[in-house]
Amino acid sequence: MNFRNLEKKFYSNGKLLLTGEYVVLDGATTLAIPTKYGQSLEVSASKKGGIHWKSFDEKGTVWFEDFFDLKNFESQNKKSEISKTVSKILREAQKLNPDFLSKYEGIQVKTTLDFPRNWGLGSSSTLINNIAQWAEVDGFALLANSFGGSGYDIAAAQNDAPILYEIKKGVPEFRKAHLSWDFTDSLFFVHLNEKQDSKEGIAHYRNALVKEKDIQRISDISNKLLDCDSLSDFEKLMVAHEHIISEIIDIAPIKEQFFSDYRGMIKSLGAWGGDFVLATGAENDMDYFRKKGFETIIPFKGMIK
Repeated sequence: MNFRNLEKKFYSNGKLLLTGEYVVLDGATTLAIPTKYGQSLEVSASKKGGIHWKSFDEKGTVWFEDFFDLKNFESQNKKSEISKTVSKILREAQKLNPDFLSKYEGIQVKTTLDFPRNWGLGSSSTLINNIAQWAEVDGFALLANSFGGSGYDIAAAQNDAPILYEIKKGVPEFRKAHLSWDFTDSLFFVHLNEKQDSKEGIAHYRNALVKEKDIQRISDISNKLLDCDSLSDFEKLMVAHEHIISEIIDIAPIKEQFFSDYRGMIKSLGAWGGDFVLATGAENDMDYFRKKGFETIIPFKGMIK
């Protein structure tokens, strides 16, 4: 075994979906941004057989550790849901590339997040994209065969600029989007102190009645946002977006539910009810959220890659 050839490091960007949550699944054009926060995966040889896997959080603390068989990717900890997930991803990667991990006896894997796991920036999608790079397979195919989903998070993981993303006849298509906004100092991401289950959100959406005109309206908003030259125009588009999604999923917009007295705009991101929201205002307006216990507030420029 050539130990040096096995030493590799991969990195994938986290993601946020500014427009098109839920309806991205039905072909709406969406605006997604890769974040400055992401996840790395390092591979090295080990004299001990199998795969020794260690996952570290942003503070350098091990939050997951297990051993996997190199032949069938079975884990030692049979009851761990995380272990089952890792096993599934590795198996699907090998199905896509039968040569993946076929010539090694012992491997060490180290994954490191540079954002808290409850932020919802893509701890799963960055892992899948890193494993796809490692296995030299298509990240979208690996996602489809393991987790499922729209794939916008894989596109964000692979790109270092905002993208317009859509699914056409089941195939992901995306292009880089230049944001010439001169009002980004008035945009902030506020974390709601809990992680939303995207699978649960998608299941709820699947029971909703989605009209073609709504998908088109969301697509139009995504495209119009690129040409926004004022904060007020931006806010109007985002408020319209909130109302369209609210009608589809039959859930009141987050601002109406919890922040009705806030003077700026608030938009849900991703699966409604958790993770980050996008808020407009000045830095001192963010004290409104801090007083309510929401301490994690990141300026737009501090989030977008």
